[in-house]
Formats: sequence, structure tokens, C-alpha cells
Amino acid sequence: MAQSSKQGLSWPKKLRLFWQTTARSSKWALSLTIVAVVILAVLGRMWMLSEHQNDRAIQKSRIQPVIFVPGSSATIQRFNSLFTTLNSESKSSSGTHSILKVQVNTDGSLSYSGHLSTSSRQPFIVVGFERNQDNYPTVQADAQSLGTVMTDLQSKYHFRNFSAVGHSNGGLIWTDYLENYYSATSFHIKTLMTLGTPFNFSESSTTKKTTMLSDFIDGSDELPSDLTVYSVAGSDDYTDDGTVNVQSVLSGKYIFQKKVAKYTQTTVSGDNAQHSKLPENPEVVNLIRELILDNKSGRPGESANKAKTATP
Repeated sequence: MAQSSKQGLSWPKKLRLFWQTTARSSKWALSLTIVAVVILAVLGRMWMLSEHQNDRAIQKSRIQPVIFVPGSSATIQRFNSLFTTLNSESKSSSGTHSILKVQVNTDGSLSYSGHLSTSSRQPFIVVGFERNQDNYPTVQADAQSLGTVMTDLQSKYHFRNFSAVGHSNGGLIWTDYLENYYSATSFHIKTLMTLGTPFNFSESSTTKKTTMLSDFIDGSDELPSDLTVYSVAGSDDYTDDGTVNVQSVLSGKYIFQKKVAKYTQTTVSGDNAQHSKLPENPEVVNLIRELILDNKSGRPGESANKAKTATP
């Protein structure tokens, strides 16, 4: 009956019914089209943001920072004079080096200052510790904290390769970190330079090893085998630098020799070779510029200092 009734409609009514049906279909099609366009626009925007973030992450991953750790009783300002010298004399294609400083507070929180620019391929990062007493337990605790800082730095800046400089006990902290925490990361350290680092603490005898030196020797198999290490000692008379005995510095050979790709001992003497002045020593500045930074030219002859280098 329904079919007969429909067939009995006049042509005007049939035409009107057709256009009503078509209009409803068109509205649905238009609505679906609008929804599809909105979804595609949102997805496109998300993709563009993702690609932009990826590009920024890739750009950050290309930086190869030099990370400095000061010694006991020193703050994150310890290397200011060194940075001023390096930046004022920089001849590298990347220009001056941006500077970021991280302090590990006693409660374990991190305080950031300065900035890290991705336009500088080798920015400087200083990691200092509010708790920085001169003893082995503090070195161990600071090495663990350094691991926390390195993880935080990677999450923020996504770099993979870096070089390291440690002054005095800062070199001990780097050594402890490399033996106990480095292997669990995705970082790659290229070069480590230690300045006046007392690997045997105050012990001057090469036959008497402190607990710390013995631990470092026992853990040396964990050191990255492709690492290049430069150990720099300062001296007025080739006995000590006013604070650290040269023999304690040279004890680093028992840790690194035959465990890393290259280990070199260097002794600088003359003006500004005292322990506290080593980071500003002109010869040390040259060594950092030539062995760690991109600029290989250096400025030999700019000081009266003399360096004796030996590769055991």
C-alpha cells in the first residue's frame, strides 16, 4: 500500500521530496567534510609541531659541550676567568662559547643559571656542588649527583657527545662518575682533562695507595676504552703545586694507563702554576684550546711557562 501511495504522488510533490532528501544528504556531507577538514588541520598542526621539536632536538644533539667540575671548596664561578680568556681569544668558527651553570644543592635540588645556545657547538657547562668537602665520601656522593645532573642535561638539551674538565677534586668526581655511572647512559665522552687532581690524595709515596686510589684502580675496567685522558700537574719545583703533591697527580697512570685509548701526563711550571691558579695558567689555557676545543692553532709562546709531557 505504501508503495502504491508513493507512486501516486504528483510530479511536483515527487520533485519536492527529491530536493528535500538531497538537501539533507548535502548537509550531512558538508558537516562530514567540515569535520574531516578540522581533523586534518589539527593533525597537520600536531605534525608540524612535532617536526619542529624534532628539528630542535636534532640541532641540540649536534652540540658537544665541555663540562667543567670544580674542586673542593670551589663554586660554580671557579672557571669564570678561564671562560673570559677563551671567549675573548676564540678563533673558532662557532664564535664565543655560551655558558650554563648548574649547582647541586645540599638537598639534592638543581639550580640553573646562564644559558646554553645551540648556535655554539661547544658551549661550556659548569657543574658545582654546594656540599664539596675534601674527602673521599664527598667525592663519591658528588659523582652520584653528577650522574643526576647529566641525565637532567640530556633531557633538556639532547646532546650525545661531550668533553670534560675537572680541577683538583673535580677530576676525582669525573673518574668516579665514569667508573660507576657512565656505562648506564647513552652519552659519549670524547676527552677528559684533569688539572692538579690528587688521585692518591695527600699521599706522596707511589707505593702507598689510599683507599680511593685502590678503588679507582679496581674499577678501571669500567672506564670507556675509547677515552682520551690528559692529566695536568702544576709545579714550582716539580715536587708540588703548593697544595697537591705531583706524585699524587701522576698516580693517575695506575688508573687510566692501558685502560683508555690514550693517557698523557703533562706538568706545567713557572708563573701561575700554583694549584688554585691552574685553570688560569696560560699553558693550561693553551692545552684546553688545542686538545679539547675546535681551535687547534693555540697561541704558543704567549707565556714563560714550560710544559713537560709524557705518554706512558
